[in-house]
Order: sequence, then C-alpha cells, then structure tokens
Amino acid sequence: MTRFSAFRIHNDNAGYRAGLETMDSDALSSGEVLVKAAYSSVNYKDALAGTGKGRILRSYPLNGGIDVAGHVAASTDPAFREGDAVLCTGSGLSETRDGGYGEYVRLDARWTIPLPTGLSLRESMILGTAGFTAALALLRMQDNRQKPALGPIAVTGASGGVGMLAIDIFSRAGYEVHAISGKTDHFDFLRGLGASECVDRHQLAFSGKPIDSARFGGALDNVGGAMLSGLLPLIHPYGNVAICGNAGGVEFDSTVMPFIIRGASLLGIASAGTARNIRDRIWQHLGSDWKPQHLDRIATREIGLDELPGIFTHMLAGDSFGRTLMRIGGAV
Repeated sequence: MTRFSAFRIHNDNAGYRAGLETMDSDALSSGEVLVKAAYSSVNYKDALAGTGKGRILRSYPLNGGIDVAGHVAASTDPAFREGDAVLCTGSGLSETRDGGYGEYVRLDARWTIPLPTGLSLRESMILGTAGFTAALALLRMQDNRQKPALGPIAVTGASGGVGMLAIDIFSRAGYEVHAISGKTDHFDFLRGLGASECVDRHQLAFSGKPIDSARFGGALDNVGGAMLSGLLPLIHPYGNVAICGNAGGVEFDSTVMPFIIRGASLLGIASAGTARNIRDRIWQHLGSDWKPQHLDRIATREIGLDELPGIFTHMLAGDSFGRTLMRIGGAV
C-alpha cells in the first residue's frame, strides 16, 4: 500500500467539492496495472468534472483527469512489467473509475497503451485526449475515402486544443488545412502550425442554400450548431465532416441535399469509448507519420496538481489557449 496525493472529486450530503487529498493506493479503482503517473493534461471535460459544471462522473468519489501517462509500478498482467512506459486516455477515467490526477492510478490492462516509439511521456500528454480525438477523426475520414485531392480540410474551433492539434496532424498527413476561428489575434500562430488559410468565423457568411459551391474537401468540426449547418452545403462530393464538439450548440438545421446529391458523410467522433485495436492504430500513427511537429508550441502552459482549480476557472470562462500539460510527482 502506498500513500499519495490526488485531486479527488466528491458529491455527497456535504455537497459537490474537489481538491487535493492524501489517499492509499488500495483505495484506487480495480485494475491489473498500477501506474506511477508522470504527466496528465487538462481538457474542457476535466474542468466540467472538477467544478461540477457538467455531469461527467457517474460515481463518487473519484480522482479527476481523463488522461495519464507514466511508468508501471506493479502489474498482475504479464503483458506489462515494472518500469514500462504506458499511457491511457478516456476509457472511463474520471467517469466510472479513478482518473489521472494523482501520483498513482490503477488501470485496466485492456485500456493500457504501451508508449509508442517516437513519443515521450510528456509528448503523449500534450496530445492526450485532444490529439487522440483529432487523429481519430482523420482515421475515420480516411477509412471513408477522404483524400487530400478532394480539397482543403476546414478545422473549426481552430484555436482550441483539438483544433490546434488537428491543424498540425492533418497538415502532417498531407492535407491543406483552413483554420476557422473567432480569435483573429491567433491567426499567425495557427499559420505557424500548418494552416494555409485562416478564416474569421465572424466574417464567414453562409448562404442558407441547401447546396452551395463546394469550398472544402472535408471538415473537422468542434463547434456544431449553426457552424455545422453552414459547412455541410460547402463540402466537396464524397467529402466527410467529422463532428467532435458542440461549443456552438447541440442542435443544427440541415437538409438531406448534401448527403443525397453530393454523397457527403457526417461522422461522429466519440473518443472515450474507442475500441482497443483502433486505439493502437491511432497511437502508432501519432508516434510516427502523424506526429505533430509543433507540440512544444501547442503546450502553452505547464502546471502542478495544486494549480488545477485556477486553470478550470480560466478554461470554463473561455480564456485558455493551447494545451495545458500537468506534471505529476516531480516528472521531468
């Protein structure tokens, strides 16, 4: 049994609360692989869970953090040995089981990913769920015959963590990327990540027609709502729109025309429950041909466990920029 610090979330008769606590490793969720954590990351979902602003956790108490990377401390599964570098994203972390915001985390072996050759633990958590989501979108689009020749990929919400990593990942994979964002002061930064064109979402006028002149070969949409409605009529025949966020709303208006006239496809990207064989494919890509070239630039902030509440506040207020990396237990 090991005593350690963790950011733990409660919801009981005393109310919803979260903060640093000392706990025993025996109290962690069940699993075959005990990991000494080195890094995690901060996602919008983590901010919702840590403040109670969203219904994320399905049981209490749990440690926060939907991402984690570190070294195996002990394992009852022969596939993992002490000292192995591993990572995990989603897979019930900070939802149905203790997450990565602690010096130790216990994982199910089936969701524990050996660190790919080509990635450090630190790099894997700059990517985290955000990078995994962007790469999952690319994988699903390519599995549905998306090709660079169809035309540029529109990335909406381009100034967010998923958006920035998507620009880097898609351009690395050979696609021309057009970044759509309302934060025009970040356009030079986005161009530096690989965007060939930046579009102010406030100046992006949609005609309202069910079909309009094709402008994009496909899109990765983090926004939903009116943005998704406006994008669909602009997609090249047989292009794909991958939807992975709802910052602009959960509802959208459309017609069947982009689908039955142009053969466009709308692909849902749900990263948390991705099957293990697909996870392995994605992480191998992220450690090699899809590895972003600007990870250190995208990681705009690095914090410790005790700084989480302040970061949550900034993130929920829309003040965050880039990826926030969290070091745990003296990670280097």
